Amino acid sequence: QTVEHGFPHQPSALGYSPFLRLMAIGTRSGAIKLYGAPGVEFMGLHEENNTVMQIHFIPDQCQLVTLLDDNSLHLWSLKQHGGASELREEHRFTLKGPPGSPPSATQITAVLPHSSREVLYLGTESGNIFVVELPSFRVLEDRTITSEAVLQRVPEDNCNRRSCELVEALQEHPKNPDQILIGYSRGLIVLWDLQNNKATHHFLGSQQLENLYWQRDGSKFISCHYDGSYTQWPVSSDNRQPEPLENTVPYGPFPCKAISKIYWQTTKNGLPYIIFQGGMPRASYGDRHSISVICGSQQTAFDFTSRVIDFFIIFTSEPTAEFDDPSAMVVLAEEELVVIDLKTAGWPAVHPPYLASLHCSAITCSHHVSNIPLKLWERIISAGSKQNIHYSSMPWPIDGGTNIAPDPPQRDLLLTGHEDGTVRFWDASGVCLHLLYKLSTVRVFLTDADPNDNMNTLGEDEWPPLRKVGTFDPYSDDPRLGIQKIYLCKYSGYLAVAGTAGQVLVMELNDEDAEHVVDHAEADLLQDQEGYRWKGHEKLKTRDGPVRFEAGFQPFVLVQCQPPAVVTSLALHSEWKLVAFGTSHGFGLFDHQQKRLVFVKCTLHPSDQLALEGPLSRVKSLKKSLRQSFRRIRRSRVSSRKRRGGSGNASEVQEANARFDQDTLQEMELAPVQRKIEARSAEDSFTGFVRTLYFADTFLRDSSRHCPSLWAGTNGGTVYAFCLRVPPAERRMDEPVRAEQAKEIQLMHRAPVVGILVLDGRSTPLPEPLEVAHDLSKSPDMQGSHQLLVVSEEQFKVFTLPKVSSKLKLKLTALEGCRVRKVTVANFGSCKTDDYSENDLAVLTNLGDIQIISLPFLKLQIRYPCIRKEDVSGIASCVFTKYGQGFYLISPSEFERFSLSTKWLVEPRCIVDMPEVTSNNHVHNKSGMENAARKS
Repeated sequence: QTVEHGFPHQPSALGYSPFLRLMAIGTRSGAIKLYGAPGVEFMGLHEENNTVMQIHFIPDQCQLVTLLDDNSLHLWSLKQHGGASELREEHRFTLKGPPGSPPSATQITAVLPHSSREVLYLGTESGNIFVVELPSFRVLEDRTITSEAVLQRVPEDNCNRRSCELVEALQEHPKNPDQILIGYSRGLIVLWDLQNNKATHHFLGSQQLENLYWQRDGSKFISCHYDGSYTQWPVSSDNRQPEPLENTVPYGPFPCKAISKIYWQTTKNGLPYIIFQGGMPRASYGDRHSISVICGSQQTAFDFTSRVIDFFIIFTSEPTAEFDDPSAMVVLAEEELVVIDLKTAGWPAVHPPYLASLHCSAITCSHHVSNIPLKLWERIISAGSKQNIHYSSMPWPIDGGTNIAPDPPQRDLLLTGHEDGTVRFWDASGVCLHLLYKLSTVRVFLTDADPNDNMNTLGEDEWPPLRKVGTFDPYSDDPRLGIQKIYLCKYSGYLAVAGTAGQVLVMELNDEDAEHVVDHAEADLLQDQEGYRWKGHEKLKTRDGPVRFEAGFQPFVLVQCQPPAVVTSLALHSEWKLVAFGTSHGFGLFDHQQKRLVFVKCTLHPSDQLALEGPLSRVKSLKKSLRQSFRRIRRSRVSSRKRRGGSGNASEVQEANARFDQDTLQEMELAPVQRKIEARSAEDSFTGFVRTLYFADTFLRDSSRHCPSLWAGTNGGTVYAFCLRVPPAERRMDEPVRAEQAKEIQLMHRAPVVGILVLDGRSTPLPEPLEVAHDLSKSPDMQGSHQLLVVSEEQFKVFTLPKVSSKLKLKLTALEGCRVRKVTVANFGSCKTDDYSENDLAVLTNLGDIQIISLPFLKLQIRYPCIRKEDVSGIASCVFTKYGQGFYLISPSEFERFSLSTKWLVEPRCIVDMPEVTSNNHVHNKSGMENAARKS
């Protein structure tokens, strides 16, 4: 396992080092991930697997401290090892109180790493502030700031004992390291002199305190409060009782939500930036996740698609600089990372080079294509750049460290299909999984989506001035739009995608926007057989007339399977201009050049009643009502609550909701393919389910003449082979493609067929369509006899062609007790010489093991444990590459990348150099703090 791609699952904390220009993200499972310039990534994992609550970088050091929800502190260091850098945990520590003291006495609520780099100040629930030494975590008891000591130095008439309970914030004075600002939850703020151990100023807020922020020159600070207000306080040189300069409720006068964090940033032109989280009116906007930016007359409340975990501002970190001059705002939301350019007019978003929100709509399938030709790559990037015109052109602002990994040797694409009918094209060549282009199939169909549902359109007088940012949108307008199968031919640029409601779209790449009619064809897989009635969802309605498509992949033909069941297998042959598709009822072949159906074959068994119910029938009405509910919620949360509350018995509604939630969760937790086959525990009744389709030019009728053929394998262990007659190029449009069934093989053990492969006379797998024409593969050997390899869930079997007599087999289940889930041919190159490579089968089993099996002799070479066997959705989501790598989902938002090949290895390798310290306040000892980084 080499690197994790995507967005961390359940993030819980955020940290940033202006010194190293690195960002750190902690998660609820105890992971900590550091990111810098693209390719600079480090990862660590706390042994405790507890939630990371806070992350603080030690000033001017390659170190950081994490606070977990079990109240433990952990010191991490970036150390150089073997030419690259690694993230290592150095120490751990739990603050303990005197015997008999309650847990709140030492429950840490605020952490302040002091600029001296020697100590941490730890604020607690009890109001005491403990001082611990770095790096040893030794408690310096004589320097503890107790709540009693603070109370003695504050006039009695202004506060009582409870005023000093729970330290909410600790901030060091920006110009005087001997003073720290202590904010208590009930509103009392104290400026504490560390040298003389006394309070020099105290400030009395009337509202519950949330956070504090110093202005750059130290003459003022700003406090934010639970009632949605913020207050400016002057810090005078004498000891007069300070009065607040200004108290502002930005979204008043009605009750507002708390402002949980605030920045006050100075600029050269005199207008400060005031940036704060929350503060929205409770009644109307209490459910929004917002951060507001105010600069002079400009004001925008950025409305995020999921809960905001934390945010920080990137500004001038030079201590000698007079102004902050903020350049970017980095926001960690629960489901994505959003960066806002504060330098450019309109404050546009910045396109992130990593931490992509893979699950902005749930991933339903994946497809990997290796070694993309440069021409196709450039055309895809060009189409994607036209979609990104709304993004800022600002360079990525988090740019710490140096990526020293070698450049990727080739261009690789990972395509992900999503529940909302989109396909996303990712650059999977290196460490950063970067979005190149997004394709939507929705335009072809009429959906329930209301074009007026756009929440981003705001009039000039709208208040608050909300602006939607982020791409996370888990609500699909219609679950039938979901993409189930993808096939891209990298040589011709043809793309086939197939969906949940039996739709198969064939597309080609166009560099310009275009408007055209999409041709339609229907494939009746039941062939009017008597006694069958489809009980599942209806097909999607299509748009009449020409449809406008943006530059990129544009559909030119739609094949609609009837009944409109989920498409379970797909194959495209770009040289013959044919596309094959299969469902739980049968399979068909379509000529996309002549735009006519060649044939259909029904594989349904008389007992296959489940195949006619459809995957959405059980929850169809519930899902429909869910969609309608989400729309109502989007339009008006308040009115939808009233409507819901006024109908029916409340307990019945709750019970129905609970039942529905359970059903939907079960549906969502398992990946689509797994859900439809396994979760029914009725595989025997799905014998006609077409699992695999394969095109081959081989010997099917006799050993003297080879011909194009189509092979199909079903869940009942049946293999069908059809001879195809494809007219030569000059008569391709005049004569029809003809097909005739030549073979039908029934495996004795009747296990589902998951893979079919033809080996040529040299026992080499047949090349991909057009691969030989592009001089990227040798021509297949048509002199020696060909062999057919059929992979079922339980065994591998080699047959001779054309007689189809059994030659060799490897029984997997009988020996190992496992079943094949995924199989592919992988080419393994030697890492020592370019002259040697071999083709083997890479096999993933239901136990999460990966086995390498030799061709053609079916000998087990090696086995690796890869995915936990309990992780059913991870196993179902796994996709292999052509050169022995693979990806699988470790969470809805993250792919784990792994490699079975010593030659093809993609992993972070980077160095973070220690920058020179420009501050003259302290002497900085560089010993032991060399370079840093982390190989994942």
